[in-house]
Amino acid sequence: MKPLSSGIIAMTGLLSVGIASQQCTPADERSKTDKPNFIVIFTDDMGYGDIGVFGHPTIKTPNLDRMAYEGQKWTQFYVAASVCTPSRAGLLTGRLPIRSGMASDRRRVLFPDSNGGLPPGEITIARILRENGYRTAMSGKWHLGHKSPFLPTDHGFETYFGIPYSNDMDRVLETRGVSQITLAEEENFEAYNVPLMRDDQIIERPADQRTITKRYTEEAVERIREFKDEPFFVYLAHSLPHIPLFRSEEFKEVSLAGFYGDVIEEIDWSVGRILETLEEEGIAENTMVIFTSDNGHWHIFETHGGFGGLLRGAKGGTFEGGMRVPTLFWWPGQIEPDVVMELGTTMDLLPTFCKLADIDLADDRIYDGYDISPVIFGTGSNPRDIVYFYRGTQVFAIRKGSYKAHFKTRPEYGDPTTTIHDPPLLYNLDIDPSEKYDIADDNPEIIAEIKKVLEEHLATVVPVENQLEK
Repeated sequence: MKPLSSGIIAMTGLLSVGIASQQCTPADERSKTDKPNFIVIFTDDMGYGDIGVFGHPTIKTPNLDRMAYEGQKWTQFYVAASVCTPSRAGLLTGRLPIRSGMASDRRRVLFPDSNGGLPPGEITIARILRENGYRTAMSGKWHLGHKSPFLPTDHGFETYFGIPYSNDMDRVLETRGVSQITLAEEENFEAYNVPLMRDDQIIERPADQRTITKRYTEEAVERIREFKDEPFFVYLAHSLPHIPLFRSEEFKEVSLAGFYGDVIEEIDWSVGRILETLEEEGIAENTMVIFTSDNGHWHIFETHGGFGGLLRGAKGGTFEGGMRVPTLFWWPGQIEPDVVMELGTTMDLLPTFCKLADIDLADDRIYDGYDISPVIFGTGSNPRDIVYFYRGTQVFAIRKGSYKAHFKTRPEYGDPTTTIHDPPLLYNLDIDPSEKYDIADDNPEIIAEIKKVLEEHLATVVPVENQLEK
């Protein structure tokens, strides 16, 4: 991999001493008995351009920027779907949500009246790590089933503290439009009667979401300190910046970017608390921390919905802004600082964690994730060359290498019309990440190659019970 550019080093003022002195050790040279810890920090609806190091000019994110400068900023990292439930299923299982029944064309996510969830037969990151000696804990938004046997504690997590679905559900007061969302947060958070759970019990309803980022963080910090002498996996899944927006008192009107900026800056504070705790406990050099988002920004809520940077599209759709997400890897003393432009997805985390922990994957199922540790450590080539862009149960687009073909397109929300493209729209994302210039007419051979990829992929998809429509 290429070294971090001197321009970025000059910008930080952080690297001249700290990073230059790091001695990075490839995974295969570390002690097999010294299994690494893993922390995944997953935000909800954060856009590609919502943090400083990914280009936002007025949101201050010093802790996230630090993760990038001391670790790795991945610029072409994707999720399994452009909405919450299927995206989270893909992250935790290493499999496309179509394989677990966690994708639907009628109900795109789970709701409080849903009876389904992530099937008990699925193997999550938490389950496979726990079965191999890891401690496991989750705080935050689950959204993979709010009834047993679908809860986090049914899927390998020893403890759970959080809201089991989206923070705008269980609405009991009418709140329409950005101004009313602000009113609900500032004066009446009880407009959303969402439950706060401890393991499988509701302990607060409605959850006071004005302090939810802080409380999720405190829970994660407590678990890190409890688990510090054993290998552990902590999953911190923030409910925000999904609307309605909330922030604690200390973060009101601190950001130049307004209400939304306040929310992001509090999440950045949360990241800082996690990194600080690892350093205080002396376990930072044995802990890989990944920060990313479940999908792109929710643009229909204007200034409350975030910013996608130069990417076209947003949450709910299959253009880049819906599924390419800001992603950071931090592991001091273990990985070289870099800006990584290779392809990666959240589904790659499970196989990568298993490789680093010396755990074999189950051989009775198809995994759509890859072990990307050769890219992380600069020891080999990237096994990922393809990304599938599902909307519900249908493949709308495929990226192979630099090229992305759109077979179908549809507006993210509102207009139900699906447009079939024949020939498909074709973009070179290395040259045209904004997907502005269709080059299909000049590249029929590339389209033919990607069509073959689609045909081969669809042959591997076996029908299963749909969980979102139960």
